[in-house]
Amino acid sequence: MRPMFTSVLVANRGEIAVRICRTLRRMGVRSVVVASIPDRRSLAVRSADAWVLLEGYSAAETYLDVDAVIAAAKSQGCEAIHPGYGFLSERADFAERCASEGLVFVGPPPAVLRGMGDKSAARRLAVENGVPVVPGWDGADGAETLIREAERIGFPVLLKARGGGGGRGMREVHAPGDLPDAIASARREALAAFGDGGLLLERLVNHAHHVEVQVIADAHGNVIHLGERDCSVQRRHQKLIEETPSPVVDDRLRTRLTGYALALARAIGYVNAGTFEFLVQTVPPGSHRIAEPNVYFLEVNPRLQVEHPVTETVTGLDLVELQLRVAAGELLPLRQEDVRFQGHAFEFRVNAENPWDSFKPASGRLDAFPGNGAERVDSGFEAGDTVPPQYDSLLMKQISHGETREAALDAALAALEVGSPAGIHSNVGLLRAIAVSEAFAAGDCTVDWLEPALDTLLSSARKPETDWVASAALAALKDSANSPSWIGAGRLAVWLTDGAETRCVEVTRRSSGGTAWLNGETYAFRQPKQVPTDSSAVVLGRNGTEMVVSIRRDITRSAPPPLPRKAATSHGGATVVTAPLAGTIAAVSVAEGDSVVEGQLLLVLEAMKMEHRIAAPVAGRVKAFAVQARDVVREGDLLVELG
Repeated sequence: MRPMFTSVLVANRGEIAVRICRTLRRMGVRSVVVASIPDRRSLAVRSADAWVLLEGYSAAETYLDVDAVIAAAKSQGCEAIHPGYGFLSERADFAERCASEGLVFVGPPPAVLRGMGDKSAARRLAVENGVPVVPGWDGADGAETLIREAERIGFPVLLKARGGGGGRGMREVHAPGDLPDAIASARREALAAFGDGGLLLERLVNHAHHVEVQVIADAHGNVIHLGERDCSVQRRHQKLIEETPSPVVDDRLRTRLTGYALALARAIGYVNAGTFEFLVQTVPPGSHRIAEPNVYFLEVNPRLQVEHPVTETVTGLDLVELQLRVAAGELLPLRQEDVRFQGHAFEFRVNAENPWDSFKPASGRLDAFPGNGAERVDSGFEAGDTVPPQYDSLLMKQISHGETREAALDAALAALEVGSPAGIHSNVGLLRAIAVSEAFAAGDCTVDWLEPALDTLLSSARKPETDWVASAALAALKDSANSPSWIGAGRLAVWLTDGAETRCVEVTRRSSGGTAWLNGETYAFRQPKQVPTDSSAVVLGRNGTEMVVSIRRDITRSAPPPLPRKAATSHGGATVVTAPLAGTIAAVSVAEGDSVVEGQLLLVLEAMKMEHRIAAPVAGRVKAFAVQARDVVREGDLLVELG
C-alpha cells in the first residue's frame, strides 16, 4: 500500500482549489497550486503552502497546458496531482502522462476515464449492462453525420460534448436549420473548455428531473454509493441549485438508481470518486404522475462534482479526503451499511452575472463579500479580490442544512437574505425568487422549468421603485446634514446597487427634504418629524399621497458604471460595433468587404467560458475589422465597422 502523500499539486483554480487546499492542510499534506497571470493574487494562491505561476491568461495557455502542469508538480517535489473538476480532470492522456512521470493522478485510472469520461463510450457500456439510455447517436461526429442522425432521432435534439461536463459544449436544437451553427458553436466551446471537440446527439427529454448518484470506489474492488442529488434547476444546462436527497426519489426508486450506478461502476472497474447521472421522468408530457418513473442514464462524471458539498453535509464525509486515500492505495474506510444520511441539504450557486441584462457576465473588484448564515460557504474570493473575465462566473456556493427539506430551505433563504457581493453584479436576487417560488417549495422543478419561468421570477425579484427612491433620498438628506451647501447646480445622480441591479435616482434637495426622479416618476421626500436625522426611513410623496418607506440595508451607494472606452455610434455613414463585455474573440464569421443583413452573426465573444454572439445591428458592408480570433478585448473596445 502506498503511504499517504506529503505534497500534492492542485491543478485548478477558484473555489475548488481553495476547498482542496483546506482538506490537504487538515490532513497535514503540503499543498501547491498552479495559477495563471490573472489568478496570481487569488485566494487559492493565498490558501496554498506554495504556488507556481503559469505564464498566460486563457485556460488553453495555462490550466490545460499538460507540460506546464507536470513541470510545476515536479519542480515542487509533489507526489500527486489533484485536478479538481473541469480542465484536466477527465483527460485520460493527462492521467497517463502523470503515471509516466511518476506522479499519482487523484482520480480514476486512464482506462476508466476513456470508458466513462467519453460520453459515447459510457452510453455503450450502459446499454451492454441493461441500463436504459436516451435515444441518440454516439458514433462518428462529422457535421454531415450529425445532421443525418438528428433527422433520424427527431427534433428537438441535444448536442453534447463527449468529454467534460458542467454544461459546456451543450446546445438544444429545435429545428434542422439551426443545427450547423450549433455544431460549430458546441465544438468550439468544448475545445476551449476540455481540449476535446467531440460531440454526440441525444433526443431532448422534457419534464424530467436531473438526478445523480455519488459513488466512491477503491482499488481493491470495494465500491459504495453516497446517495443521490437533485440538480434540476438549470439555465442553459448550467446547474444553479442542488439538493440531497431528491424530492422525487423514494426508497424504491433510490434502490433502482443506486443499483444502476453501482452496476456500471463495477462493470468498468471504477476507482475513486464519480457521479452517475440520470434523467428521471416522473411526469411524461400530457400525462399524470406515474408510479414507476422513466429513468434514462445520461453520463458519468469521473471526477469530483461542483455540488459535492451537499453530499458531504448529509453524510459527514470528506470526499476529497476519501479521494486522496483511495489514490494512495488505501482501502475505503467504510462499507455501504456504515453510511448514514442525516437530514436535507441545499447548495445555491452565486454567480457573477446580471440576470436583468441577459445574464451578462460580470468581472471586476469585489468591494465587499459579506459573510452569511449558511452552514458552509465555498468560495474562491474574498473582499478586495478581482473576479477575472477569463474563467467561469462562480463566486461562491452557499450550503445549508436542516433536519427536513423545509427546514433546510428556510436556512437557505435566511442565508440568501443576508446580502449580496458588492462591486459587481450577482444572481442572488434570482436565487431568492426561485427559493420562494411554489414550484421549488413543492419539489416540482424539472430541467426545463426555469427558463420559461425566468421573466416572472426576475420581475418578482426586483425591488419596488420606492425602495430605490427612499435610499437615494436618505443619501441626499445625510449629505445635507454633513455639508453646508449642494455642490453643483441642478439634479444630483445617486447611483445605488443591491448586488443584482445598479440604478440611478436623480435628486434635488432643500434643507428639510427634496425631489427625486426615477423612470419618469416624480417623488417628494422629507425626513419624518418624529425621528432623528439619521433615521433609516423617509417620507415619500407622490400624486398627493404620502408613505413612510424603510431603508433596505442591501441597497447601498455605488460608483457610476464605467463609460465605454469607445462609443458604439453611427457617424459618417458608418456603424461602429463595440464589445458588450470583456472577453476573448472565439470566432469571426464574416470578412472585410462582405455584405451583411441586420441580425447576421459577425463574431463570437467568449467570456467566463460562455459564448456570446455579436450580430450586425444594421444591414451594410463590413468596412473594417479591429480584431481577429484569439484577441482579448475589454468592454467598449471597437470590434467591427459597418458601412
